[in-house]
Amino acid sequence: MNLFNWNKNESPARDAKSIREELLYAIRQKLASVEGGEGSHIRGITLYLAPPPELRPEYEAAVYYGQEERFRQEVARIADNYAIDLPAQWTLEAEFAETLPPDATPVPGQPAGIWIATATKAAPANATAQVLVLQGEAEQARYELRARDGRINIGREKNVQQHDGFLRVNAICFPPASTNEANKYVSRQHAHIQFDEAMGQFLLFADEGGVPPQNKVKVKGCGDANAIKLQSTAVPHLLRDGDQIMLGHSALLEFRTEQS
Repeated sequence: MNLFNWNKNESPARDAKSIREELLYAIRQKLASVEGGEGSHIRGITLYLAPPPELRPEYEAAVYYGQEERFRQEVARIADNYAIDLPAQWTLEAEFAETLPPDATPVPGQPAGIWIATATKAAPANATAQVLVLQGEAEQARYELRARDGRINIGREKNVQQHDGFLRVNAICFPPASTNEANKYVSRQHAHIQFDEAMGQFLLFADEGGVPPQNKVKVKGCGDANAIKLQSTAVPHLLRDGDQIMLGHSALLEFRTEQS
């Protein structure tokens, strides 16, 4: 199938490659239509997928689920080809759901929808959230997050002097004196969470001590088979209710937007 000669009246694709082509085509069309194709104001793209359970493996393969950076690179290549100037830190999320959100733009012939967050059009806001500590020993078992909190640092030790001499304060702190084995593998500068006003969502960033080869940050969504490893300090992960966040070998957090 030729990506740019795809006919929306054709039967829905069933193999991963054809599904990928149709999804990329739809994303390109949506990007081109957003304020005349000017992409510098785009903050993030969410691709919602609601295939029947028996077809989920094909859709996971189509979007490189668990390796979203590969799919992001393909979208970036299409944007370059069509002179859509995306900002440096735009995000891409593929999210499986039982039903498509009503505000998402349907993809013709596919059980998929697209949401694009811009500087003037935010996704439905989750301005408060919680982080629960599932494994490892932190100062608290539960942390309340608010949009106005700014950058919420996560790491071992409360106060850490950085390379530039300034002090980093870890709001979510794993004490180094703890005998809990999981704490040993949490970096002093492991990660941070920040609320994005334009997207109306909390984003997770790996920091210097949380990216390979020094360490790792992995995220696994509720019901997902595979985890996503953050590979860069510059590309965030959009957090969803029920996401589990692994720091190092076994320290484990859970992100919640619904009160529990």
